[in-house]
Amino acid sequence: MSKSDHKKTLLIIEDDRGLQSQLRWHFDDYETVFAENRQDAIAALRLHEAAIIIQDLGLPPDQDGVDEGFKCIQDILRISPHSKIIVMTGKTDHEHAIRAVAMGAYDYYQKPVDPNTLDLIVQRAFTMFDLEEDNRRLSRLHQKPLEGLVTNDPQMLKICRMLEKISPTNVTCTLLGESGTGKEIMARAIHQLSPRRNNRFVAINCAAVPENLIESELFGYEKGAFTGANKQSLGKVETAQEGTLFLDEIGDMPLNLQSKLLRFLQERVIERVGGRSEIPVDVRVICATNKDLSAMVQEGSFREDLFYRICEMTVDIPPLRVRQGDKVLLARHFMLKFAKEHSPNINGFTPDAVSAIESYSWPGNIREMENKIKRAVIMADGKHITRDDLGLASGDELSFNLRQVRQEAEKHAILRAVAMTDNNISAAAKLLGITRPTFYDLIKKHDIPIASHA
Repeated sequence: MSKSDHKKTLLIIEDDRGLQSQLRWHFDDYETVFAENRQDAIAALRLHEAAIIIQDLGLPPDQDGVDEGFKCIQDILRISPHSKIIVMTGKTDHEHAIRAVAMGAYDYYQKPVDPNTLDLIVQRAFTMFDLEEDNRRLSRLHQKPLEGLVTNDPQMLKICRMLEKISPTNVTCTLLGESGTGKEIMARAIHQLSPRRNNRFVAINCAAVPENLIESELFGYEKGAFTGANKQSLGKVETAQEGTLFLDEIGDMPLNLQSKLLRFLQERVIERVGGRSEIPVDVRVICATNKDLSAMVQEGSFREDLFYRICEMTVDIPPLRVRQGDKVLLARHFMLKFAKEHSPNINGFTPDAVSAIESYSWPGNIREMENKIKRAVIMADGKHITRDDLGLASGDELSFNLRQVRQEAEKHAILRAVAMTDNNISAAAKLLGITRPTFYDLIKKHDIPIASHA
Protein backbone atom coordinates (compact mmCIF):
# COMPACT_ATOMS: atom_id res chain seq x y z
CA MET A 1 0.00 0.00 0.00
CA SER A 2 1.43 3.38 -0.98
CA LYS A 3 1.87 6.29 1.36
CA SER A 4 -0.86 8.22 -0.44
CA ASP A 5 -3.39 5.50 0.41
CA HIS A 6 -3.30 6.65 4.03
CA LYS A 7 -3.81 10.34 3.21
CA LYS A 8 -7.07 12.27 3.18
CA THR A 9 -8.00 13.73 -0.19
CA LEU A 10 -8.07 17.50 -0.60
CA LEU A 11 -9.49 18.85 -3.88
CA ILE A 12 -8.13 22.27 -4.85
CA ILE A 13 -9.87 24.20 -7.65
CA GLU A 14 -7.41 26.89 -8.72
CA ASP A 15 -6.08 27.91 -12.15
CA ASP A 16 -3.00 29.81 -10.91
CA ARG A 17 -0.11 27.37 -11.45
CA GLY A 18 2.14 29.20 -9.00
CA LEU A 19 -0.44 29.01 -6.24
CA GLN A 20 -1.06 25.37 -7.14
CA SER A 21 2.60 24.63 -6.56
CA GLN A 22 2.61 26.48 -3.23
CA LEU A 23 -0.50 24.63 -1.99
CA ARG A 24 0.77 21.25 -3.21
CA TRP A 25 3.97 21.73 -1.21
CA HIS A 26 2.19 23.03 1.89
CA PHE A 27 -0.51 20.34 2.00
CA ASP A 28 1.96 17.49 1.69
CA ASP A 29 0.12 15.60 4.47
CA TYR A 30 -2.92 15.32 2.19
CA GLU A 31 -3.49 13.68 -1.18
CA THR A 32 -3.92 16.90 -3.16
CA VAL A 33 -5.95 16.81 -6.39
CA PHE A 34 -6.04 19.91 -8.61
CA ALA A 35 -8.58 21.18 -11.10
CA GLU A 36 -8.37 24.42 -13.08
CA ASN A 37 -11.99 24.83 -14.20
CA ARG A 38 -15.52 23.81 -13.31
CA GLN A 39 -15.71 20.83 -15.67
CA ASP A 40 -12.43 19.33 -14.42
CA ALA A 41 -13.47 20.02 -10.82
CA ILE A 42 -16.70 18.03 -11.20
CA ALA A 43 -14.84 15.16 -12.87
CA ALA A 44 -12.27 15.12 -10.05
CA LEU A 45 -15.01 15.26 -7.42
CA ARG A 46 -16.78 12.24 -8.93
CA LEU A 47 -13.51 10.32 -9.20
CA HIS A 48 -12.00 11.07 -5.78
CA GLU A 49 -15.13 11.81 -3.71
CA ALA A 50 -13.28 14.58 -1.88
CA ALA A 51 -14.65 15.53 1.54
CA ILE A 52 -12.93 18.93 1.62
CA ILE A 53 -12.53 21.33 -1.30
CA ILE A 54 -10.61 24.59 -1.57
CA GLN A 55 -12.06 26.65 -4.41
CA ASP A 56 -11.11 29.97 -5.97
CA LEU A 57 -14.20 31.97 -6.96
CA GLY A 58 -12.51 33.39 -10.08
CA LEU A 59 -12.49 30.45 -12.49
CA PRO A 60 -12.00 30.38 -16.26
CA PRO A 61 -13.44 31.45 -18.55
CA ASP A 62 -14.55 34.11 -16.04
CA GLN A 63 -11.34 34.74 -14.05
CA ASP A 64 -12.27 38.35 -13.38
CA GLY A 65 -15.82 37.56 -12.29
CA VAL A 66 -17.50 35.16 -9.89
CA ASP A 67 -20.37 33.65 -11.89
CA GLU A 68 -18.40 30.54 -12.85
CA GLY A 69 -17.23 30.11 -9.28
CA PHE A 70 -20.79 30.26 -7.94
CA LYS A 71 -21.94 27.75 -10.57
CA CYS A 72 -19.12 25.45 -9.45
CA ILE A 73 -20.29 25.66 -5.81
CA GLN A 74 -23.85 24.79 -6.89
CA ASP A 75 -22.66 21.83 -8.97
CA ILE A 76 -20.48 20.47 -6.16
CA LEU A 77 -23.21 20.67 -3.53
CA ARG A 78 -25.73 19.06 -5.86
CA ILE A 79 -23.41 16.09 -6.49
CA SER A 80 -21.84 15.88 -3.02
CA PRO A 81 -24.00 17.85 -0.52
CA HIS A 82 -21.91 16.78 2.49
CA SER A 83 -18.58 18.02 1.09
CA LYS A 84 -17.07 21.10 2.78
CA ILE A 85 -16.14 23.91 0.38
CA ILE A 86 -13.62 26.53 1.53
CA VAL A 87 -13.89 29.49 -0.84
CA MET A 88 -10.79 31.63 -1.58
CA THR A 89 -11.46 35.25 -2.45
CA GLY A 90 -9.58 38.51 -2.90
CA LYS A 91 -9.32 41.08 -0.12
CA THR A 92 -12.13 43.20 -1.58
CA ASP A 93 -14.52 40.30 -2.23
CA HIS A 94 -16.00 39.98 1.26
CA GLU A 95 -19.56 40.31 -0.07
CA HIS A 96 -18.97 37.45 -2.54
CA ALA A 97 -17.52 35.28 0.22
CA ILE A 98 -20.62 35.80 2.40
CA ARG A 99 -22.83 34.96 -0.56
CA ALA A 100 -20.86 31.74 -1.13
CA VAL A 101 -21.36 30.68 2.50
CA ALA A 102 -25.08 31.48 2.21
CA MET A 103 -25.20 29.18 -0.83
CA GLY A 104 -23.80 26.33 1.22
CA ALA A 105 -20.02 26.74 1.29
CA TYR A 106 -18.47 25.75 4.64
CA ASP A 107 -16.12 28.74 5.08
CA TYR A 108 -14.10 31.33 3.17
CA TYR A 109 -10.50 32.54 3.14
CA GLN A 110 -9.15 35.82 1.78
CA LYS A 111 -5.92 35.90 -0.23
CA PRO A 112 -2.97 36.27 -0.02
CA VAL A 113 -2.48 32.77 1.35
CA ASP A 114 -1.21 32.42 4.91
CA PRO A 115 -0.48 28.67 5.16
CA ASN A 116 -1.00 28.37 8.93
CA THR A 117 -4.42 30.03 8.87
CA LEU A 118 -5.53 27.97 5.88
CA ASP A 119 -4.20 24.90 7.70
CA LEU A 120 -6.51 25.54 10.64
CA ILE A 121 -9.56 26.04 8.43
CA VAL A 122 -8.89 22.81 6.52
CA GLN A 123 -8.28 20.80 9.71
CA ARG A 124 -11.52 22.07 11.24
CA ALA A 125 -13.40 21.26 8.03
CA PHE A 126 -12.12 17.66 8.10
CA THR A 127 -13.03 17.35 11.78
CA MET A 128 -16.54 18.67 11.16
CA PHE A 129 -16.98 16.36 8.16
CA ASP A 130 -15.86 13.35 10.21
CA LEU A 131 -18.31 14.17 13.03
CA GLU A 132 -21.20 14.53 10.60
CA GLU A 133 -20.16 11.37 8.74
CA ASP A 134 -20.26 9.41 12.01
CA ASN A 135 -23.80 10.62 12.56
CA ARG A 136 -24.83 9.70 9.01
CA ARG A 137 -23.21 6.28 9.33
CA LEU A 138 -25.15 5.51 12.49
CA SER A 139 -28.38 6.60 10.85
CA ARG A 140 -27.77 4.66 7.64
CA LEU A 141 -26.94 1.42 9.39
CA HIS A 142 -29.71 1.83 12.00
CA GLN A 143 -27.07 1.40 14.67
CA LYS A 144 -28.46 3.90 17.10
CA PRO A 145 -27.36 2.55 20.47
CA LEU A 146 -30.90 2.70 21.90
CA GLU A 147 -34.19 3.92 20.48
CA GLY A 148 -34.26 7.72 20.58
CA LEU A 149 -30.69 8.04 21.89
CA VAL A 150 -28.02 9.87 19.88
CA THR A 151 -24.47 9.43 21.15
CA ASN A 152 -20.94 8.55 20.16
CA ASP A 153 -19.42 8.91 23.64
CA PRO A 154 -17.60 5.74 24.86
CA GLN A 155 -19.11 5.98 28.36
CA MET A 156 -22.62 6.43 26.98
CA LEU A 157 -22.16 3.52 24.57
CA LYS A 158 -21.09 1.38 27.55
CA ILE A 159 -24.28 2.43 29.35
CA CYS A 160 -26.30 1.49 26.27
CA ARG A 161 -24.86 -2.02 26.33
CA MET A 162 -25.70 -2.20 30.04
CA LEU A 163 -29.32 -1.16 29.43
CA GLU A 164 -29.63 -3.72 26.64
CA LYS A 165 -28.77 -6.42 29.20
CA ILE A 166 -31.19 -5.00 31.77
CA SER A 167 -34.12 -4.62 29.36
CA PRO A 168 -35.26 -8.26 28.98
CA THR A 169 -35.39 -8.72 32.78
CA ASN A 170 -37.89 -7.51 35.39
CA VAL A 171 -35.21 -5.99 37.60
CA THR A 172 -36.16 -2.61 39.10
CA CYS A 173 -33.55 -0.08 37.99
CA THR A 174 -32.95 3.55 38.86
CA LEU A 175 -31.45 6.07 36.45
CA LEU A 176 -29.31 8.71 38.16
CA GLY A 177 -28.26 11.97 36.53
CA GLU A 178 -28.67 15.72 36.29
CA SER A 179 -31.88 17.23 34.94
CA GLY A 180 -32.05 17.16 31.16
CA THR A 181 -29.65 14.24 30.61
CA GLY A 182 -32.28 12.08 28.92
CA LYS A 183 -33.41 9.76 31.71
CA GLU A 184 -36.95 9.34 30.34
CA ILE A 185 -35.60 8.62 26.85
CA MET A 186 -33.49 5.83 28.33
CA ALA A 187 -36.43 4.48 30.32
CA ARG A 188 -38.53 4.36 27.15
CA ALA A 189 -35.67 2.63 25.33
CA ILE A 190 -35.53 -0.06 28.04
CA HIS A 191 -39.30 -0.56 27.61
CA GLN A 192 -38.97 -0.86 23.83
CA LEU A 193 -36.27 -3.53 24.19
CA SER A 194 -38.26 -5.51 26.75
CA PRO A 195 -40.90 -8.25 26.29
CA ARG A 196 -43.42 -5.64 27.49
CA ARG A 197 -42.91 -3.38 24.45
CA ASN A 198 -46.42 -4.00 23.08
CA ASN A 199 -48.02 -2.81 26.33
CA ARG A 200 -48.14 0.66 27.84
CA PHE A 201 -45.28 2.83 29.08
CA VAL A 202 -46.79 5.02 31.81
CA ALA A 203 -44.82 7.91 33.34
CA ILE A 204 -45.48 9.99 36.43
CA ASN A 205 -43.34 12.86 37.69
CA CYS A 206 -43.36 12.58 41.47
CA ALA A 207 -42.18 16.20 41.83
CA ALA A 208 -44.97 17.61 39.66
CA VAL A 209 -47.98 16.09 41.49
CA PRO A 210 -49.19 17.78 44.71
CA GLU A 211 -48.48 15.69 47.83
CA ASN A 212 -52.17 15.25 48.67
CA LEU A 213 -52.92 13.87 45.18
CA ILE A 214 -49.96 11.62 44.43
CA GLU A 215 -51.37 8.53 46.22
CA SER A 216 -54.57 8.60 44.18
CA GLU A 217 -52.56 9.32 41.02
CA LEU A 218 -50.44 6.23 41.63
CA PHE A 219 -52.95 3.76 43.05
CA GLY A 220 -56.31 5.14 41.90
CA TYR A 221 -59.43 5.61 44.03
CA GLU A 222 -62.89 4.18 44.60
CA LYS A 223 -66.13 6.08 44.10
CA GLY A 224 -66.87 8.17 47.19
CA ALA A 225 -63.30 7.92 48.56
CA PHE A 226 -63.22 11.71 48.95
CA THR A 227 -65.17 14.78 47.93
CA GLY A 228 -65.42 14.89 44.16
CA ALA A 229 -64.69 11.17 43.66
CA ASN A 230 -67.87 10.54 41.66
CA LYS A 231 -66.63 7.36 40.01
CA GLN A 232 -63.95 4.73 40.31
CA SER A 233 -60.61 5.76 38.78
CA LEU A 234 -57.59 3.64 37.98
CA GLY A 235 -54.15 4.91 38.99
CA LYS A 236 -50.92 4.91 37.02
CA VAL A 237 -49.88 1.51 38.40
CA GLU A 238 -53.01 -0.28 37.15
CA THR A 239 -52.91 1.63 33.87
CA ALA A 240 -49.42 0.24 33.26
CA GLN A 241 -50.61 -3.37 33.77
CA GLU A 242 -48.26 -5.78 31.94
CA GLY A 243 -46.26 -2.75 30.78
CA THR A 244 -43.71 -0.37 32.33
CA LEU A 245 -44.21 2.24 35.05
CA PHE A 246 -41.69 5.10 35.05
CA LEU A 247 -41.40 6.95 38.36
CA ASP A 248 -39.54 10.15 37.49
CA GLU A 249 -38.01 12.26 40.28
CA ILE A 250 -38.53 9.44 42.80
CA GLY A 251 -36.42 11.43 45.28
CA ASP A 252 -39.33 13.88 45.64
CA MET A 253 -41.83 11.24 46.76
CA PRO A 254 -43.30 12.09 50.22
CA LEU A 255 -42.09 9.89 53.08
CA ASN A 256 -45.60 8.79 54.04
CA LEU A 257 -46.15 7.37 50.54
CA GLN A 258 -42.78 5.65 50.33
CA SER A 259 -43.98 2.81 52.60
CA LYS A 260 -46.96 2.12 50.30
CA LEU A 261 -44.71 2.14 47.25
CA LEU A 262 -42.37 -0.29 49.00
CA ARG A 263 -45.27 -2.67 49.74
CA PHE A 264 -46.34 -2.55 46.09
CA LEU A 265 -42.80 -3.31 44.93
CA GLN A 266 -42.45 -6.21 47.37
CA GLU A 267 -45.91 -7.79 47.12
CA ARG A 268 -46.99 -6.59 43.66
CA VAL A 269 -50.43 -5.72 45.00
CA ILE A 270 -52.09 -2.33 45.52
CA GLU A 271 -55.15 -0.92 47.27
CA ARG A 272 -57.01 1.98 45.71
CA VAL A 273 -57.70 5.00 47.93
CA GLY A 274 -60.97 4.29 49.73
CA GLY A 275 -60.81 0.59 48.84
CA ARG A 276 -60.23 -2.52 50.95
CA SER A 277 -59.43 -5.22 48.43
CA GLU A 278 -55.92 -6.06 47.27
CA ILE A 279 -55.42 -5.84 43.53
CA PRO A 280 -52.57 -7.86 41.98
CA VAL A 281 -50.52 -6.03 39.34
CA ASP A 282 -47.83 -7.10 36.90
CA VAL A 283 -45.72 -4.03 36.18
CA ARG A 284 -42.05 -3.41 35.47
CA VAL A 285 -40.80 -0.37 37.41
CA ILE A 286 -38.07 2.07 36.33
CA CYS A 287 -37.17 5.03 38.56
CA ALA A 288 -35.14 8.20 37.95
CA THR A 289 -33.84 11.07 40.02
CA ASN A 290 -31.38 13.95 39.95
CA LYS A 291 -30.93 13.75 43.72
CA ASP A 292 -28.37 11.91 45.84
CA LEU A 293 -30.52 9.14 47.29
CA SER A 294 -27.69 7.80 49.47
CA ALA A 295 -27.37 11.18 51.19
CA MET A 296 -31.16 11.38 51.57
CA VAL A 297 -31.15 7.98 53.27
CA GLN A 298 -28.48 9.23 55.70
CA GLU A 299 -30.48 12.35 56.57
CA GLY A 300 -33.72 10.38 56.91
CA SER A 301 -35.69 11.89 54.00
CA PHE A 302 -35.71 8.66 51.98
CA ARG A 303 -36.45 5.17 53.32
CA GLU A 304 -33.43 2.88 53.35
CA ASP A 305 -35.47 -0.25 52.55
CA LEU A 306 -37.08 1.49 49.55
CA PHE A 307 -33.65 2.70 48.43
CA TYR A 308 -32.33 -0.87 48.23
CA ARG A 309 -35.53 -2.09 46.57
CA ILE A 310 -35.47 0.42 43.70
CA CYS A 311 -31.69 0.29 43.31
CA GLU A 312 -31.37 -3.36 42.36
CA MET A 313 -29.57 -1.85 39.40
CA THR A 314 -28.41 1.78 39.14
CA VAL A 315 -27.23 3.62 36.03
CA ASP A 316 -25.24 6.86 36.35
CA ILE A 317 -25.86 9.02 33.28
CA PRO A 318 -23.05 11.55 32.62
CA PRO A 319 -23.89 15.20 31.90
CA LEU A 320 -23.53 16.48 28.35
CA ARG A 321 -20.46 18.60 29.20
CA VAL A 322 -18.29 15.48 29.73
CA ARG A 323 -19.53 13.42 26.77
CA GLN A 324 -16.87 13.14 24.08
CA GLY A 325 -18.06 14.35 20.68
CA ASP A 326 -21.75 14.38 21.63
CA LYS A 327 -22.26 18.15 21.66
CA VAL A 328 -21.93 18.69 17.91
CA LEU A 329 -23.51 15.31 17.16
CA LEU A 330 -26.64 16.18 19.16
CA ALA A 331 -26.72 19.76 17.86
CA ARG A 332 -26.72 18.43 14.30
CA HIS A 333 -29.48 15.94 15.19
CA PHE A 334 -31.72 18.65 16.65
CA MET A 335 -30.94 21.05 13.81
CA LEU A 336 -32.09 18.50 11.20
CA LYS A 337 -35.18 17.66 13.27
CA PHE A 338 -36.33 21.25 13.74
CA ALA A 339 -35.30 22.42 10.27
CA LYS A 340 -37.63 19.78 8.84
CA GLU A 341 -40.45 21.13 11.01
CA HIS A 342 -39.84 24.88 10.83
CA SER A 343 -37.24 25.95 8.24
CA PRO A 344 -36.13 23.45 5.56
CA ASN A 345 -33.59 25.89 4.07
CA ILE A 346 -31.29 25.60 7.12
CA ASN A 347 -28.60 22.96 6.58
CA GLY A 348 -25.75 23.58 9.00
CA PHE A 349 -23.83 25.69 11.52
CA THR A 350 -21.21 28.38 10.98
CA PRO A 351 -17.70 27.50 12.27
CA ASP A 352 -18.19 30.10 15.02
CA ALA A 353 -21.41 28.36 16.11
CA VAL A 354 -19.65 24.98 16.22
CA SER A 355 -16.94 26.48 18.45
CA ALA A 356 -19.63 27.95 20.72
CA ILE A 357 -21.45 24.62 20.96
CA GLU A 358 -18.24 22.77 21.87
CA SER A 359 -16.99 25.33 24.40
CA TYR A 360 -20.32 25.92 26.21
CA SER A 361 -20.83 23.82 29.38
CA TRP A 362 -24.58 23.16 28.78
CA PRO A 363 -25.70 23.27 32.45
CA GLY A 364 -29.22 22.31 31.36
CA ASN A 365 -27.83 19.36 29.39
CA ILE A 366 -29.68 17.92 26.39
CA ARG A 367 -32.96 19.64 27.22
CA GLU A 368 -31.23 23.03 27.14
CA MET A 369 -29.53 22.22 23.85
CA GLU A 370 -32.79 21.08 22.28
CA ASN A 371 -34.48 24.35 23.28
CA LYS A 372 -31.60 26.53 22.05
CA ILE A 373 -31.34 24.73 18.70
CA LYS A 374 -35.10 24.99 18.16
CA ARG A 375 -34.97 28.72 18.86
CA ALA A 376 -31.96 29.14 16.59
CA VAL A 377 -33.65 27.33 13.69
CA ILE A 378 -36.66 29.63 13.99
CA MET A 379 -34.58 32.82 14.35
CA ALA A 380 -31.82 32.16 11.79
CA ASP A 381 -31.76 34.43 8.73
CA GLY A 382 -29.41 32.39 6.54
CA LYS A 383 -28.83 28.74 5.76
CA HIS A 384 -26.37 28.35 8.60
CA ILE A 385 -27.07 28.81 12.31
CA THR A 386 -24.73 31.36 13.92
CA ARG A 387 -23.46 31.84 17.47
CA ASP A 388 -25.87 34.77 17.87
CA ASP A 389 -28.80 32.62 16.71
CA LEU A 390 -27.92 30.18 19.51
CA GLY A 391 -27.75 32.99 22.05
CA LEU A 392 -24.30 31.90 23.22
CA ALA A 393 -21.77 34.50 24.35
CA SER A 394 -18.36 34.77 22.73
CA GLY A 395 -15.76 32.55 24.31
CA ASP A 396 -12.50 30.87 23.56
CA GLU A 397 -12.32 29.49 20.07
CA LEU A 398 -12.13 25.73 19.81
CA SER A 399 -8.94 24.89 18.01
CA PHE A 400 -8.32 21.71 16.06
CA ASN A 401 -4.77 22.84 15.22
CA LEU A 402 -2.65 19.86 16.22
CA ARG A 403 0.53 21.95 16.27
CA GLN A 404 -1.03 24.37 18.76
CA VAL A 405 -2.31 21.54 20.95
CA ARG A 406 1.16 19.96 21.01
CA GLN A 407 2.80 23.26 21.92
CA GLU A 408 0.38 23.83 24.79
CA ALA A 409 1.00 20.31 26.09
CA GLU A 410 4.77 20.85 25.80
CA LYS A 411 4.61 24.13 27.72
CA HIS A 412 2.43 22.55 30.40
CA ALA A 413 4.94 19.68 30.84
CA ILE A 414 7.84 22.13 31.21
CA LEU A 415 5.99 24.20 33.80
CA ARG A 416 5.13 21.05 35.80
CA ALA A 417 8.73 19.83 35.68
CA VAL A 418 10.00 23.22 36.84
CA ALA A 419 7.49 23.32 39.69
CA MET A 420 8.28 19.75 40.78
CA THR A 421 12.04 20.42 40.88
CA ASP A 422 11.81 23.87 42.49
CA ASN A 423 13.34 25.63 39.45
CA ASN A 424 16.31 23.26 39.29
CA ILE A 425 17.22 23.29 35.58
CA SER A 426 19.29 20.11 35.63
CA ALA A 427 16.65 18.17 37.53
CA ALA A 428 13.81 19.50 35.36
CA ALA A 429 15.65 18.56 32.15
CA LYS A 430 16.36 15.08 33.54
CA LEU A 431 12.71 14.67 34.55
CA LEU A 432 11.65 15.55 30.99
CA GLY A 433 14.27 13.25 29.47
CA ILE A 434 16.09 16.03 27.56
CA THR A 435 19.47 17.79 27.74
CA ARG A 436 20.06 21.15 29.42
CA PRO A 437 20.66 22.94 26.07
CA THR A 438 17.39 21.53 24.72
CA PHE A 439 15.62 22.61 27.89
CA TYR A 440 16.97 26.16 27.50
CA ASP A 441 15.79 26.20 23.87
CA LEU A 442 12.30 25.16 24.96
CA ILE A 443 11.91 27.74 27.72
CA LYS A 444 13.06 30.38 25.23
CA LYS A 445 10.62 29.09 22.62
CA HIS A 446 7.69 29.23 25.05
CA ASP A 447 8.87 32.46 26.71
CA ILE A 448 8.91 30.89 30.20
CA PRO A 449 10.66 33.04 32.82
CA ILE A 450 12.68 30.90 35.24
CA ALA A 451 14.79 31.98 38.20
CA SER A 452 17.03 28.99 37.70
CA HIS A 453 19.55 27.31 39.91
CA ALA A 454 21.55 24.20 39.07
